[in-house]
Amino acid sequence: MGKKIILNAFDMNSAMHNSHGLWKHPDNERHRYTDLDYWVEIARLLERGKFDALFLADVVGIYDVYKQSGAPAIRDGVQVPLNDPALIVPAMAAVTNNLSFAITVTTTYEHPYAHARRFSTLDHLTKGRVAWNVVTSYLPNAALNYGLDEMIKHDDRYELADEFLEVVYKLWEGSWEEGAVVRDVERNVYADPAKVHKINHQGRFYQVPGPHLSEPSLQRTPVLYQAGSSERGRAFAAKHAECVFVGGGTTEALKFNIQDIRHKAEKLGRDPQSIKMFTGLNVIIGDTIEEANLKLQDYSRLWSKEGALAQFGGSSGYDLASYEPNSYLEYKHTDHGQSRAAQFTKNVPNKLTVKEVMDRIGTLGGQGWLRTGTPKDIADYMQEQVEVTGLDGFNLAHLITPGSLREFVDSVIPELQERGIYKLDYERGTLREKLFGEGQRLLPEHHPAAQYRKLTI
Repeated sequence: MGKKIILNAFDMNSAMHNSHGLWKHPDNERHRYTDLDYWVEIARLLERGKFDALFLADVVGIYDVYKQSGAPAIRDGVQVPLNDPALIVPAMAAVTNNLSFAITVTTTYEHPYAHARRFSTLDHLTKGRVAWNVVTSYLPNAALNYGLDEMIKHDDRYELADEFLEVVYKLWEGSWEEGAVVRDVERNVYADPAKVHKINHQGRFYQVPGPHLSEPSLQRTPVLYQAGSSERGRAFAAKHAECVFVGGGTTEALKFNIQDIRHKAEKLGRDPQSIKMFTGLNVIIGDTIEEANLKLQDYSRLWSKEGALAQFGGSSGYDLASYEPNSYLEYKHTDHGQSRAAQFTKNVPNKLTVKEVMDRIGTLGGQGWLRTGTPKDIADYMQEQVEVTGLDGFNLAHLITPGSLREFVDSVIPELQERGIYKLDYERGTLREKLFGEGQRLLPEHHPAAQYRKLTI
């Protein structure tokens, strides 16, 4: 295998991410998430493990579909309480040299003008080590808190997102020319007004005259991540994304989604192999299989079925508490996450009852992603998935923080390095250069954003 595996740590600036109930474990330090020192320690650990990035997920509402109440999520810390992911990045960047940061921001409720300045600022402060995970938001509670009567429809959210991307591309790529900032003392000119352009965007959703408030950062446009495996999500990824967080209930489904996105990208004139593909992974590691299984039993005792069902309800739109337990769970369209809604309906070989689905969700590892074994077992699995599906890397979640990450860095990383499938050191440059090669700090010409830089570069 020629390519090197790319690794992101998958986390959230919250009391818990997806390790439902494991806040109770005595070794878990998740309660320190409000302490900046905690994030500094995480950043240093990840850089020691040569992780490419810390991928920070985010939501902007409470999971309150399950039992039609936010209480189960609040009671078990299901992605609440939750802080802003962007604000911890500068501190982590200050104590690292190569670790990058992928920050989730929704296009559904943010405004592109303010968003563009925030990410230009972060790209400046990190010296080009920032990515944006582009998402559309699905929680009903989020819609209400942003002043809407109901959620925006699934496909309409992607229409909004397309225009959002167009606006920020114009701001990042087309507003300020290279060399606009001259700092010419003799002529009394800090920036040349002739090289700073309005964008005059007039669209269905946004009217943004510009110009962009920030001068160009190293990457101009941050590296673009996207997570979505629905048909509309895959089309959006094919058009915009440089890195895709792709799901699939089976190896075959994962392979199909990867191939489909690359095929769609090629039809749009993009280089399909330039898009990096990631999937989720969670591991329990032991020196022996027996030791790993004992940890699994230990963690399983603390796993929260209610917390997991609350998260599933918000992400799928299915309130399983309202179903007849012995009835079969049938797919129905929702305006939540369509791939999540299909997880136990379309993406299973046989029909499952509601009780069977609830039991799977209520079991640690029952929803996929989790691998248990020795460092060699974990490395075998990762290598096989990359070779079989076309993956480029993984978003590594963790059950115990920081213990699970530390175990991975100390045991699995050396195994991957010994096989020649993981880097011994970082490449130089910005995140985009680390991912795609030296000198490639800007989006490539085949990306749709490139059309807006004709005045600038």
